[in-house]
Amino acid sequence: MGRAPKNAGANLGKRSRPALIGVSEQMKAWSAALADELSDWPQVATRSFFGFTALYRNEFMFAALPRTRAMETANSLVFKVDNPSASLRSQMESDRRIGSMDMQKARWFTFELSSDADLHDALDWLGRAYDAAAKSAKKSLKRRW
Repeated sequence: MGRAPKNAGANLGKRSRPALIGVSEQMKAWSAALADELSDWPQVATRSFFGFTALYRNEFMFAALPRTRAMETANSLVFKVDNPSASLRSQMESDRRIGSMDMQKARWFTFELSSDADLHDALDWLGRAYDAAAKSAKKSLKRRW
């Protein structure tokens, strides 16, 4: 019998490298709908990104919608919020559909959809990530000067 790694369970709920898996057909449809909606938002650009549609606010990537690959589950999208407030962190922790991972010194969150009803909440979380990208842009400008 194999033994569990020494640190098994040490980072429960948090992954340093996400597992990439095939995306469900339903998630492809949800991603297309979300990408269509978000592409109408000011300063949003979309780019293909390793099986995902990456969403940028100016030069800051704030989310990735699965096209052929997904992270964590076949129905998950990812979004980034740097330094979430205590209130926002509490909301994230209380939403069972949200997971987190650290990738390349950035905190990314997953949101798992299970029905069409989740699209509204997905847009809400993507909106928060979009707003956080604007704050990141302001901080970046301050550092340049």
